[in-house]
Amino acid sequence: MIETELLDKAIALAKTAHANQFDKAGAPYIGHPLRVMNSLSTMTEKIVGVLHDSIEDSELTLKDLKNAGFPHEVLEAIEAITKRPNEDYQIYLNRVMGNAVALRVKIADMLDNMDMKRISEPTEKDWKRLKKYQEILPKLQAALSCFESTRTYTNYENKQDL
Repeated sequence: MIETELLDKAIALAKTAHANQFDKAGAPYIGHPLRVMNSLSTMTEKIVGVLHDSIEDSELTLKDLKNAGFPHEVLEAIEAITKRPNEDYQIYLNRVMGNAVALRVKIADMLDNMDMKRISEPTEKDWKRLKKYQEILPKLQAALSCFESTRTYTNYENKQDL
């Protein structure tokens, strides 16, 4: 399947998964995954970005996504970024940090969630969430930097072998 067709399918699935859901500002929830998707670079990242909350917040399953034809790389990243019920947050973050695509999507997700301009009257809970994200974001960015350094080193080593 062509990547753009997969992205269109992902958007349609996300719209269905988040139908009748609203964000903290009262806007249709689908706006959040679409903003996350639009902030990412590769087609795989965009697909994972638009679907990143779909399993956690709806009846959609990884098996549904597999049956819909999404590739293994997408399924792995979505599995990594999906928080399980009652899961310790640090265990969740460790799993996210083990998958480069999930990590890029999680950073984009947090950046969008940190945009307080979307909330007309932020509550104490909103400010606490912002503070929590401000503490976690540098750790995720450092983990991503490690992925990038490893990729650069591997590319350098491969060129040396030529």
